[in-house]
Formats: sequence, C-alpha cells, structure tokens
Amino acid sequence: MNDRIRVRFAPSPTGALHLGGVRTALFNYLFAKHHGGDFLLRVEDTDQNRFVPGAEEYIVEALKWCGLTVDEGVGVGGPHAPYRQSERKELYDHHARELLATGHAYLAFDSADDLNQRRAAAEADGKTFTYGADNRATMKNSLTLPPDEVKKLVDAGAPRVIRFKMPENEELILQDIIRGEVRFNTALLDDKVLFKADGMPTYHLANVVDDHLMAISHVIRGEEWLTSLPLHALLYRAFGWEMPSFAHLPLILKPVGNGKLSKRDGNKMGFPVFPLEFTDPDTGEKWRGYREDGYLPDAFINMLALLGWNPGTEQEIFSLAELAEQFSLERVNKSGARFSPDKAKWFNHKYLQERPDADLAADLALLLQRDGIQRDAPTLEKICRLLKERANFVADIRDASQYFFRAPETYDDKSRKKCWRPETPALIADLARLLEGITPFTAAATETAVRQWATDRETGLGKIMNPFRLAVIGLADGPHLFEIIEILGKTETLTRLDTAINRLQVEN
Repeated sequence: MNDRIRVRFAPSPTGALHLGGVRTALFNYLFAKHHGGDFLLRVEDTDQNRFVPGAEEYIVEALKWCGLTVDEGVGVGGPHAPYRQSERKELYDHHARELLATGHAYLAFDSADDLNQRRAAAEADGKTFTYGADNRATMKNSLTLPPDEVKKLVDAGAPRVIRFKMPENEELILQDIIRGEVRFNTALLDDKVLFKADGMPTYHLANVVDDHLMAISHVIRGEEWLTSLPLHALLYRAFGWEMPSFAHLPLILKPVGNGKLSKRDGNKMGFPVFPLEFTDPDTGEKWRGYREDGYLPDAFINMLALLGWNPGTEQEIFSLAELAEQFSLERVNKSGARFSPDKAKWFNHKYLQERPDADLAADLALLLQRDGIQRDAPTLEKICRLLKERANFVADIRDASQYFFRAPETYDDKSRKKCWRPETPALIADLARLLEGITPFTAAATETAVRQWATDRETGLGKIMNPFRLAVIGLADGPHLFEIIEILGKTETLTRLDTAINRLQVEN
C-alpha cells in the first residue's frame, strides 16, 4: 500500500443520508485534508432490494451543500472507476472464485426452508442458529457434498451462495485507532455470505475488494461496523493483502433517553436528522432537512464536527479549513455523542451574526417573495442588520420584520392597557407634528429631536416611547425604535401614528 492517505465515504443508496452518515463523510474528509490526501465517494449499491431511486443523487447533492468536495469517485470519476459497486460485479466474482480456490470460502446450497427449519429447531432449544464452524459439516455445501454432486448442482444452476470459511477457534487481536486493541474469537463468528444467490456480492466482499483496489489507507466508519472488523481482517489475510488502518466512530445519541439518534426522533422532537429535505418515493412521506429549515451549511458542519471530536481547547467556532487543520482521529471519543437541537440552533445563530447583511438580505428577499412582498435590497439589508441579533434563522428575521411591510391591524393588549392613557392621543399628535418637521428623517436626527422635545416639556421618555412604539409596530418591544422609523420613512410613520390615535381612542 502506498504512503498517500486515501479515505472513502461509501454510503448505500437506500434512502436519505442520516446525520451520522454526514458526520462519517465529514471525518473522512477532514482526515484526508489534514494529511493532504484524497477523499473518495463510492456508492455501495449491491443490495438491490433496498435500493431507493434518487438516493444517490441526494447523497451527491448533500455532500455538495456541506462543502465536502470529492476528489475521486461518483460524479467526479478517477483512475479506479467505476465507483458504483453494481458496475464492478466481475471484479467481485473473480475474487470470490479466488477464495473458493484457496479454500477460504465454499459453496452453500441450503434452501431457505432448510435454514428456517434449522433456525426453528435452535430456537426450540433456546439457542440462536448460526451457520459456522460448529455445524457447517452437517449442512448442504461443497465441504460436505461429493465434488461430482457439487458440479452437477452448479451446472444445473442450483441456487447457491458463497460463504467465508471462518477459522474454528482463533483469537484475533486487532487495532482500532480510536478504541485501541480489540479482540475477537472466531468460534463466536458465523460463516458470512460473500456472494448472494442473486449473483450480487454482499457488503463484506465488495467493501474489502474495493478498498484494496482503490488503495484506501484508512477505513473510517461508524461503530456499528466494528463487529464486521474480524471478517474483513480475515478477508485481507486470505487474499494476502495489507490491511488498511481502521477507526470506528462513536454513535450519535438521542437528545434524551438511550440509544442511537433515529429519523423518528427528529419527527417526534421537532428537528431534522437529514441534511436536505427528502421525500420517500414509495410512501410519499416527507422528512425535514437542515438546508430547508434554514441552517447555514458552515454552521451545520461545525456542529457535526464537535459531535464526538474535540480540539482539546475551548474553541467552538471553526471554519472547514480550520477543522481540517486541527482534526485528528486520536481526539475522537470512544463513547457516544449526544445530539442537542438547541446547540445546533446556537451554532446557526453564531454563523448568522457573521453572515454579510447583503447575503442575509438576498435570502430574506426569497422568503418574502413567497408572501408576495418585495422590497429593495438596501432596505432589506437595514432590516437584517437591525433584527439579526435575536435571530437563529433568516426565517426568524422574516417573522420579526412583518411590521416593516404591513401596518399593525391589532395592538398588543397588555401594552395598550399599560401605556395608552386618556392624554396619550394628544401627546402622540404633538409627537407627529414634531416628526413631520425633521429632515433628514434618520434615526440619529429623530432620536435627538424627540429626546430634546421630551426634556423641554418635562415629560418622561417612557410616557412617550411606549405608546410611540405601540402605535408604530403594534408591539410592546422590539429593536431600536428610531432605527425602525428610519426604515419605514416619514410618511409611513406619520400615517401609523394617525391610525393609532383614531383606533386606540375607539378601543378605549
């Protein structure tokens, strides 16, 4: 194996890409970039029964949105093409035959009924049926049948699978970058199927063959694949190949309770678990996505990076380049990482504050257009600058900014009862006359004038500002009022004051 760092993200196109899958892709990407290596995308589509149309395109689009550029693989090409396992069947067939020839694998002709009967018998005895060293000599396979009978069955096209011949009682001592030494006894392992009756390889064979032929140096994958490590190690040994280094990432856990985070948890608790929105083509069920929920890709990636990895410092905000610079597998935790929807929002808030107002305004314009609202870019930039401090998402700015586009039709009742007195209409009318004479109508000019006016008439500023705000936006609180009326403009501000005088007099 060459010295160049080469890693791969190898999802199956069986549905939307889960949060945990994106993190696996991210950690592979960061490891490759930290070492100046290659990040490959390989699609493992050997399980045709679970194939979901559109899933591969979804995966490619999700990685692109996350900013994880693929150096080699599906959608990019490269020297080891094709990168879809369904297009590499001849390679797997060749290597499976090699294992048969060297005695590391065998043909098994057991029917589904045969296996079900064995399974039922084992369960009746309170045991779990496994096909392995302790019973393969009693099964219908090329280890027990005469060679001529095996040939007849093969020539007749009898249904069969290829199974790996697991060593009977061997202690395997393997190394994992994250977990250290891990041990397995082959007596507890079954003879896994390498080639299915439908003529397609299983994940185990295809994965090992592809990783070797694509010169993968490090296999970084989820914890759920740790139990496959002994089989994969034995396959490398059977082929006489150097084994890559392995690292098994911790699970992403539910926000509350026990267990792995699932897509159902997201629906139940009100947050997405997929990077992009996904509609199941079979059921029509729609799943929320981080992109469609208004998350910024940089915030999403930053949040994911800290699920199971830490830099060893107090720093929490990282660009993708900074993550790559600091990332190491040695600082990945062994234990599961608990997902926090609130922390995800916190990251988005932080990134939203740093996003240029012009970009926020462009995003806001798109949301407003859906409501039939159009405003010029400079106005929207001012609104974003004023409202973004309290926002986690651009949609929050849209929701909080409605009074800029529509005069209030109702007024906060609690505030009205508290600040709108019998003398208030006359006070607001005097304020309107003052504002009418101010030019230019800027926040600085109006604030200076109103404060001086309040001082001159010896009226507490609160007696003016509270009904002033209520009249202009219909609410008891919000951002700096003089900034608001600058954006609204003099004519609209005066119209709203006049409307409030008439309406609130009637309501009182």
